[in-house]
Amino acid sequence: MIAPRPQMPVLKITTIYDNREYDPRLRIGWGFSCLVELGEEKVLFDTGADWLVEKFNLDRLGIDPRQIGTIFLSHAHCDHMGGLTGLLKEARQAKVYLGRSFPQNIKDAVARFGVETVEVTGPQKLREGLYSTGELPGLIAEQSLVLRARTGLILITGCAHPGIVEIVRAVREQLGEAAQMILGGLHLGELPSSEIMEIITELGNSGVEKVAPCHCSGERALELFQEAYGKGFIAIGVGKVIEL
Repeated sequence: MIAPRPQMPVLKITTIYDNREYDPRLRIGWGFSCLVELGEEKVLFDTGADWLVEKFNLDRLGIDPRQIGTIFLSHAHCDHMGGLTGLLKEARQAKVYLGRSFPQNIKDAVARFGVETVEVTGPQKLREGLYSTGELPGLIAEQSLVLRARTGLILITGCAHPGIVEIVRAVREQLGEAAQMILGGLHLGELPSSEIMEIITELGNSGVEKVAPCHCSGERALELFQEAYGKGFIAIGVGKVIEL
């Protein structure tokens, strides 16, 4: 088990966009987005499918898009970046991290806003306590975000298209530590229960102590993760706040 790191600032993760409700004041929709606050740093992971929904939820939660310093895009699917251009009209000071595999028309659209853009391929340290796995291969290339919290490493995935077990393995290889917690879409909805259980077992053996699956993870997967992890399972929906 990774020893606590008291020198690290408090980490706060707020789900901004998801297809499940947590805070009834907010709107739901198919897609995913969450705000990571690491000390004074504000990082928006993905932007959901619809800027109007994303903006409504940000406003209700009292989050000013102009204070977002980093926009991290996991992959080029509309349910994860549909709100991007709307966001960039307000968050012009933000730096955008996207995969090199993103279509050129998306890169051109971002460039028109004049924001600083970083095309990510391999593993990359964004700043202290904040890392990209780099684009990992699969049917769809995807980068995931890794955060260093006081309790250990937190892994945030968009849809985990390269495979959640493979992503967790990559994190250990890149940073020399196991991901202590996983949050985000796991894309397991079409798998039979037996295969989902094999994945759950592998994640447990890899050192994953807490799981917060959402978005595209699948109803059966949510049930099986909750049964397997018990108190280590965190139910996610729009407006859910996790502090570590």
